[in-house]
Amino acid sequence: MKNFQNSYKKPSETQTADNTINNFDQVNYLTITPNQDGQRIDNFLLTRLKGLPKSHLYNMIRRDEIRINGKRCKAFNRLNVGDVVRIAPVRLATRDNVMISDDFAKSLLSRILYEDDGLIVLNKPYGIAVHGGSGESFGIIEAMRFATGKKYLELIHRIDKETSGLLLIAKKRSTLKELQESFRQKTIRKNYLCLVDGHVQKDRQLIQKPLLKYTLDNGERRVKVDKNGKDSSTHIQTLARFYIQNQAVSLVLASPLTGRTHQIRVHMKTIGHALLGDEKYQNNPKAAPVKRLCLHAYELFLADCTHPERPKSFIAQIPDDLAAYINPAWLKQTD
Repeated sequence: MKNFQNSYKKPSETQTADNTINNFDQVNYLTITPNQDGQRIDNFLLTRLKGLPKSHLYNMIRRDEIRINGKRCKAFNRLNVGDVVRIAPVRLATRDNVMISDDFAKSLLSRILYEDDGLIVLNKPYGIAVHGGSGESFGIIEAMRFATGKKYLELIHRIDKETSGLLLIAKKRSTLKELQESFRQKTIRKNYLCLVDGHVQKDRQLIQKPLLKYTLDNGERRVKVDKNGKDSSTHIQTLARFYIQNQAVSLVLASPLTGRTHQIRVHMKTIGHALLGDEKYQNNPKAAPVKRLCLHAYELFLADCTHPERPKSFIAQIPDDLAAYINPAWLKQTD
């Protein structure tokens, strides 16, 4: 959008995009700073218009209620330093509309495994989405903003609602960009623990199956193995084979080499060992001896970490409902 800057006359009421918008009932003009340089306009707006459904945001862009340097824009347009973003009046869901108890806020804070000037590492609880939307009034990121009182907290990556374990949250834009680039370059490695149906025969194997997203008639999103899907690879190591209530079960350490939606869940199902408690992909999840998705983001390694104090690896304690079935000695076999 730099082509429009020279001919565009900035409104006198423009404020820096680093500041918080205090009044959404009026037109707001935000001047882009180096902290937002290169960001897509839709992602920028999602951080400024918290509480606004994504569908509403994209409708605003289509209806020309969002402009860059006085010009219409597309959701994928990227911002440059000095650009002026015009935001029409909008009604947002306020923090008072989201019921987050003090006890829940305190429990989240107690799950912080590590924190520095740019990063929070959280041991996410099972059963809570990482962000609001799609029927969720709030998620982990909204709750963390509430609990910490920090206005700028952003998800560096995502894990499923039903998954527990390690989640990285950025406290500043530079950390967000740095670690998201590390994910793209595959210099961040993650290991997941999962309990799966049946005894996995091989001690180690590499699952390489292309994965394709699709939607059911009811609107629910799923993933399947399909030749037209994206290349996907998961390395698995079988740590133990045992029984729970006479049902054959294996403890597996899964290391996704690509980052596809539901990758571990679908790859394990395709080799005949669906995750216990998986309501999307297990044939009879209600018969599973463990009443939750048995998937935990256990380890994370930052190979190219340059922060002077930041550890290069993290481990998230296994929650009690899974730990009850796992012998700690089994974990010593991990690669």
